[in-house]
Amino acid sequence: MTDTSITPNASLTHQDVRQRFFIEHSPVRGDVVHLAKSYASIIAQKPYPEALKCLLGEMLSAASLLIGTLKIDGTLSIQLQSSDSDSLLNWAMAECDRDGIIRALASFKAETDEQQQAWDNMTSANDAFAELGAVGQGVLFINIQPKNGEAYQGIVERSHDNLADCLAHYQKQSAQIPTLINLASDGLQAGGILVQLLPRRDDEEAEKVDSDLWPRLTVLTSTIKADELINLPPTELLYRLYNEEEVVLPDAVALEFGCTCSKDKCNSAILQIGENEMLDILDEQNGKFEMDCGFCGAVYPFDRSDIENLFAD
Repeated sequence: MTDTSITPNASLTHQDVRQRFFIEHSPVRGDVVHLAKSYASIIAQKPYPEALKCLLGEMLSAASLLIGTLKIDGTLSIQLQSSDSDSLLNWAMAECDRDGIIRALASFKAETDEQQQAWDNMTSANDAFAELGAVGQGVLFINIQPKNGEAYQGIVERSHDNLADCLAHYQKQSAQIPTLINLASDGLQAGGILVQLLPRRDDEEAEKVDSDLWPRLTVLTSTIKADELINLPPTELLYRLYNEEEVVLPDAVALEFGCTCSKDKCNSAILQIGENEMLDILDEQNGKFEMDCGFCGAVYPFDRSDIENLFAD
């Protein structure tokens, strides 16, 4: 590796970061993500089953990787939606913005002993992912929301039985960019790697590129073990994988849990419901009404005077 700053450093193991990397003199770029503290904060918000915790970890890693492929100032989210009313997983979403702020949320069924037992029998993210249904069923979305400009939603084909391969297939089909994606999570930490072969700019550049590089990187990347993605800091992971390549690293981007909820957003939602409906709700709840955020657990209380003042403005 060409940059001494990528020397393995065990002290970075528990940092939440996205580390970009390039292969010198080639059209190959990639990112490695490691999540620990931020991921723990997110899954602590609800009593998620272990398999669903792992799936949310993979989704957070994937969103953090994919936002790095875009030249936008905004947010990218991944959404999963079951098409089967009997599924234990209703929906799940994870997002990351350009500044590295991440959050996630899922809705699931675990009300009965039978449902809880079914979750207890699951051990991995792929088990939770399978609750979308068989290959070809369920719906996956990628949503891109720039701060300025049109929002975009892409439908990800349910082409494989795991999230990583579905997203890699989507990148190759939609952007026409060969992409490798590996994801892993153990319910405590999560990680992922994305490697892309970007289009060559011209024939002259193509002649300078090592034609064996992409096949070589494909093989090397396929050797990554889940525990390496979860436990190794990005620099050490890259060193183990590509120490014979000329890897260059820009500065890493810190990732952290954050939420965009606010009292103003609650007010907007209440205005959409309508004054009469809100007053009826207050009557049913002894004059008190609370809106809570599933992402961060924040609670926003309202009473009759709050509602009346809101609609009086």
